[in-house]
Amino acid sequence: MVSRFLSVTALALRQLLACVASVCLLMIGGTVYASQPEFDLGERPAYLVDDMDEGALKASLLACRDQSVSQSQFSISHRGAPLRYPEHTIESYTAAARQGAGKMECDVTFTRDRELVCRHSQCDLHTTTNILQTPLAKTCVEPFQPADPENGKPATAKCCTSELNLDEFRSLQGRMDKVNPQATSIEEYLQVSAAEVPQPVLLAGRLITHRESIQLFKKLKVNFIPELKGASVPMPYEGEYSQADYARQLVEDYIAAGIAPEQVWLQSFDLQDLIFWNKHYPDFAKQAILLDRRMVLDQSYAPSLADFQEKYAQGVRTIAPPLFALVSLNEDGDIVPSEYAQLAKQAGLKFITWSLERSGPLSEGGGFYYITIKDVINNDGDVFKLVDALVKEVGVMGIFSDWPATTTYYANCMGLD
Repeated sequence: MVSRFLSVTALALRQLLACVASVCLLMIGGTVYASQPEFDLGERPAYLVDDMDEGALKASLLACRDQSVSQSQFSISHRGAPLRYPEHTIESYTAAARQGAGKMECDVTFTRDRELVCRHSQCDLHTTTNILQTPLAKTCVEPFQPADPENGKPATAKCCTSELNLDEFRSLQGRMDKVNPQATSIEEYLQVSAAEVPQPVLLAGRLITHRESIQLFKKLKVNFIPELKGASVPMPYEGEYSQADYARQLVEDYIAAGIAPEQVWLQSFDLQDLIFWNKHYPDFAKQAILLDRRMVLDQSYAPSLADFQEKYAQGVRTIAPPLFALVSLNEDGDIVPSEYAQLAKQAGLKFITWSLERSGPLSEGGGFYYITIKDVINNDGDVFKLVDALVKEVGVMGIFSDWPATTTYYANCMGLD
């Protein structure tokens, strides 16, 4: 890296982006270069352990406080480290790598010129970037509308990557995904208060394409766990770009970059994507993950062994529901495998789950991600109670986290890969 830095032109040197979390980044010819970071879990894991109820688990985790830190494949970066960094930005990914995440996620969507970029949704630019403060606001499919408190209407906007070409997308800046629904101006809408986001926080970051994420992750020496996001526009896009084209393009980016299939965990909520990958890219499909949110979309959803067996017969080997779907409470208040977990395991499926450190303070039961075990959640330290049960009772292979330091700390302490 040093020789490369010394040999670049003065113009390239002016393109030096930043040193984030002790990692220097350089953009040359559209490619992001980075050196592997030293691992540093920061203060949050120690805070969480201190906040735990007294017991054997706390004692075990306390005993690991002075441990050396190594990267863990169990620790999966969810959109980077968005607890304190703008999601899907260079800064967020670099912070996650420093926290020991062994797998890094680029949620993949596409631009108007069909270039793949890292965004959680095709139409989230109004909350995750500064687009409303730029001339590109004119491309938003729903322009900013101020709140109308008298009629109970929140402020709204809708801005999509599919309305921008790649150069336009690159011109935007990432921001924390927080907006004020009561705002009457764009400035109020985008203002992020210190009370809303844990400190310290980086309020702005640089966006990244899928291909650039591959190069960055290679330099950070992490594995790849991309998610093919559902399109927010009718497919085939403009009558030509089909779902199969989209799914193929994702894999071809890894092939073109020389990435081995065993380094890639493809993800999708759409079973048909996994079936396509199994047919056309069987080596990459071996580790493909079917994301499952049926229990979120349908409160009457009930798992069945026949359903999981059918998924297995269709080539699914790993399934990934939200945290709460894999656990429940027994009569003694212990966290145990849910019926979903038991039936899926009986069908031969393995588990990854999402997303830790996304619920805010746990003093009132933890919210959405803890709904099946809320009666035993009353402090932030209980995050480790859930992680421990997911590992020892359910047998999850990995956990997505908005702050990978938490899962890395647990994995290192418990001797997980």
